[in-house]
Amino acid sequence: MSISPDMRYPTSHKLFQTAKELIPGGVNSPVRAFRNVGGEPFFVRRAKGARIEDIDGKSYIDYIGTWGPAILGHAPMSVINAVHEAAKNGLSFGIPNVLEVEMAKMVTSWVPSVQKVRMTNSGTEATMSAIRLARGFTKRDKIIKFDGCYHGHSDSLLVAAGSGALTHGEPDSAGVPKSFAAETIVLPFNDRAAVEAAFSQWDGQIAALILEPYPANAGLILPQVGFLQFLREITAKNGTVLIFDEVMTGFRLGKAGVQGLENIMPDLSCFGKVIGGGLPVGAFGGRADIMDYLAPLGPVYQAGTLSGNPLAMVAGLTQLHELDKAGAYETLDQIGAYLQAGVEKILSAKGIPHRFNRVGSMFCMFFTDAEIINLDSVKTQDMELFRKLFWAMLDRGIYIAPSPYETGFLSLAHTHDDIDVTLDALEKSVAAL
Repeated sequence: MSISPDMRYPTSHKLFQTAKELIPGGVNSPVRAFRNVGGEPFFVRRAKGARIEDIDGKSYIDYIGTWGPAILGHAPMSVINAVHEAAKNGLSFGIPNVLEVEMAKMVTSWVPSVQKVRMTNSGTEATMSAIRLARGFTKRDKIIKFDGCYHGHSDSLLVAAGSGALTHGEPDSAGVPKSFAAETIVLPFNDRAAVEAAFSQWDGQIAALILEPYPANAGLILPQVGFLQFLREITAKNGTVLIFDEVMTGFRLGKAGVQGLENIMPDLSCFGKVIGGGLPVGAFGGRADIMDYLAPLGPVYQAGTLSGNPLAMVAGLTQLHELDKAGAYETLDQIGAYLQAGVEKILSAKGIPHRFNRVGSMFCMFFTDAEIINLDSVKTQDMELFRKLFWAMLDRGIYIAPSPYETGFLSLAHTHDDIDVTLDALEKSVAAL
C-alpha cells in the first residue's frame, strides 16, 4: 500500500503546494520534482556527512551527494572553515584574485591534457563555451554528441539529451530552433560504424565531438574496450576537436578523471561539481593553442561576472587538497566495491535481473539482463520495479536518485556501517516487493 505525501512527510507536502504556486513545477531543476517515481519531493533542512535530514525531521543516508560535488560528504569542516574565512574578505570582486590562479595551477597539474583553463559558474557554461571555442578554432559549425550524454541545457547540446529531459519523456526541448539542432549530429554511444559514417558524410565540417567519456546522465554507461581511443584517433585524423565532458567524472574518479584512467588526451575538457566543493562552479580547459582563441587574446567571446569567485575557488581548492591525501580514491573505490557486492548478492538471491555498473565512487543499478552499452539498452530496464524500490528504500531511510536515469555517488563520509544499513534496507525492500 502506497503512503501519501501528507502522511510520509507532511511539512514537505505543504511546502511543495506553496512552491508549485511560485516556482514552475515547484522545483528549480526538473529531476527534483520526483515525477519519474510518481510522487512528491521532500525538502531538506540540513546535511552532514553521509546523511541528510528533511524538514519533518527524518534522516536519510544519501547516495546523491548534491549530484556529485559532495565527495567528502556534506558540510566537511575543512571546506566550511575555508569558505568562512574567505567570506570575511568579500563574497565576490569581479577583479582577478589569487585563488583563481591557485585553482588553475591545481587543475593543470592534475590533468595533463589541460595546459590552460578558464573558470565558469556551471557545467552548462563550461560545455557551451567549449563548443563555441571549438567552432571558432576550426571555423566549422557541426558537432557530434552521443544519445544519452547530457552536456547541460544550452541550445546546441539539448538535442536527444539524457538526464532530466529524458526523465520527462522529452528528449528534445521546446524552444531549441531547428536550425541549431541541425548542426548537432546525434549518434549511439559505443557505435564505431556510426561515427565513421558521420565523418564520411560531413567530411571537413565537424568542429567538435563532445561526450561524457563515462556517460552518467542516463544511468552509468561504460565505453567498450578501445572506443575512446578510436574517438581520439578519428577526431585527430579529421581535424576535429575532441571534448571530454568530465563535469561529473572529473576529480571524482581520480586526479585526472576518466582521461587519466583511460590514458586518453582530449583537446578540451569540461569540469564542475567536485571543483566547487558544493558551490556553483564550472571550468573548461585544454590545449594552449585552442584556449588562446578566447577573448581577450582571440576572437571567441566568453565571460562571467562571478567566474572564479573567491568562495567557489577556496571551497574547491580545499576539497581537492583533501582528496590529494594518501588513499582517498582507493578508499572510495573500496566503499563502492563493498556496496556493489552486497547489492548484487541480494538481487541475485531473489532472482531479480540486474546490472550494476560502477567505477570508483559512481554507480548505477539497472533492472535488466541486457548489457548496458547505450541509451537503448538502458531503456530495457523495469521502470516500475525501480519506482517501487525507490519508495520502499526512502521509507527505510535510504535516499537514492528519484530517476532510473541518474547515477549514484558515494563519499568519504560513507562508512561500512552505512552500507550495512543500506543493504539491510534493500533486503527488506526487495522482500516487501
